[in-house]
Amino acid sequence: MFRKIRIIWQRNTRQWLHQLVLWRIARIPERQFLYILSLVVGIFSGLAALTLKNLIHLVAGQLTDWIEVDSISYLFLVYPLGGILLTVLFVRFVIKDDIGHGVSKILYSISRQSSRIKPHNTWSSMVASSLTIGMGGSVGAEAPIVLTGASIGSNLAQIFKLNYKYVTLMVGCGVAGAIAGIFNAPVAGIVFTLEVLMLDLTMAYLIPLLISAVTATMLTHFFMGEDVLLQFMQVHPFTLETVWFYILLGIFTGFVGIWFTRMTLFLEAGFKKIKGWGIRLLIGGLIMGLLVFIFPPLWGEGYREIALIFNGKGTELLNNSLFYNWKTNEYLLLIFLVGILIFKVIAMVATTGSGGVGGIFAPTLFMGAIAGFFFSVLVTKITGVELPGDNFALAGMAGMMAAVMHAPLTGIFLAAELTQGYDLFVPLMITATVAYVTIMKAEPYSIYTKRLAHAGDLLTHHKDKVALRMMNVRKLIETDFEVLRPDATLRDLVKAISVSHRNLYPVVDDNNTLLGMVKLSDVRSLIFEHDLYDKVLVKDLMYMPESYIAPDDSMEKVVEKFETSGRYNLAVIDNGKYLGFISRAVAFSKYRKTVQDFSHD
Repeated sequence: MFRKIRIIWQRNTRQWLHQLVLWRIARIPERQFLYILSLVVGIFSGLAALTLKNLIHLVAGQLTDWIEVDSISYLFLVYPLGGILLTVLFVRFVIKDDIGHGVSKILYSISRQSSRIKPHNTWSSMVASSLTIGMGGSVGAEAPIVLTGASIGSNLAQIFKLNYKYVTLMVGCGVAGAIAGIFNAPVAGIVFTLEVLMLDLTMAYLIPLLISAVTATMLTHFFMGEDVLLQFMQVHPFTLETVWFYILLGIFTGFVGIWFTRMTLFLEAGFKKIKGWGIRLLIGGLIMGLLVFIFPPLWGEGYREIALIFNGKGTELLNNSLFYNWKTNEYLLLIFLVGILIFKVIAMVATTGSGGVGGIFAPTLFMGAIAGFFFSVLVTKITGVELPGDNFALAGMAGMMAAVMHAPLTGIFLAAELTQGYDLFVPLMITATVAYVTIMKAEPYSIYTKRLAHAGDLLTHHKDKVALRMMNVRKLIETDFEVLRPDATLRDLVKAISVSHRNLYPVVDDNNTLLGMVKLSDVRSLIFEHDLYDKVLVKDLMYMPESYIAPDDSMEKVVEKFETSGRYNLAVIDNGKYLGFISRAVAFSKYRKTVQDFSHD
């Protein structure tokens, strides 16, 4: 009964959507429709950001707000394990799909799946990450929200039967809306989308991104007012005397970024070697609980701790810890901060490696703030030069984003928008640029793209590879060649030449197996030897090409064979059977058309 109702409902839904698509095509011009759809994507991605953030803070508040700041709580040992357990059960038995590494999944979908993201990602990442982070998992909610926004954009675009480039654009709109909604920072949302997803910077792409980002920001501002995720009211002006310190901070955050990236990938590989999800859950959950018990600032995303630094209360990072009495000793405070920088990465990977769901965006910002605050305290203690901890924490955030994500512009604009002004724009630029230059030699790929690059799945950063991936070898096969049998005579060949506009003549047997081919330039002189017409056979003139391709070969392989062979035509052979030829001219023409389809005017 229920199955029949579901089938009827699905059929009616498909019919209704089909009629809606036809109505849209007939009534709304394409570009105007993209603007409307980007507005809708911005609304939904902004609502997703609001929902998840409030849910996480509600759960975390209920679990921790009652704990006195000068006391420790053994519940810190239990909470993260419980959250990860609930997440694992939800993912394994409800979703039954991998929903981790949100940004990497988006890049993979653009590269390999025509930007199509599964429908369940519109909500599954939100549920799973709220369980993980709300109960203390040391990861961020940004990647799950970004994946949610991207999935919203992708699925809406698919419903309205948009092509690849517009589906990709709507994915970008979802990402921009999600970032803008989280931080109330529309410019950072747009820049993150362009810088990390590598979308084309054209007006046709920029306007929909702008619409989504602004819409999500207005939605956040309407519901939350000034109570956004992070606020930084600058009280210390930038002075030229501190330029060198911002340069040194850039170098420092660059090296911290190397530690972050390499340790993350190393530990992830270690967790993958552990057989059995139950064992991974137990090991990761216990490690996470122990680290949070020793270093309470490792709890959750870390935005509360960043706010403490911004408000000049950096020593309160020691609240609820075994080291509460270290507050009055700056040397001990520095040791505590070093411990956070070292163990935050371990806590983050223990969370995700054991089955928790979250991203590296918030941990990156957290470590940047801690690194900047540590640097300011250290320099002040050593040199006596009073450096503002809040300014350097903000610059450290920009530096870590530049290093870990290879997104210096995102770091600069996000940090600038958090200040509600651009008075610190110069030091942010200095720190982010130096950090990016520092890490580039050691880590040419960001933490988002390194896994995909090593697997050969990173195409978003190489538009030529994307175009080649979108081309189908079978659709390029040309079959208008005069086919000959091996026992045909020179006379038969001349007749074929007279009716053909090609200079190649494939030779096949009765089973259509390619035996060789004859090239016009090789027999040109024999055409005028009439006395040889019935004496010379085609099998005496043919040769077997050294280079040929199969119909299921990738276009990258086709291009490689064109380059190595120097041929202008390649035979297509399927298990020995002749199918036709692919010409260099046709392949290049199709490539240019595909690249043109990716770009907007």
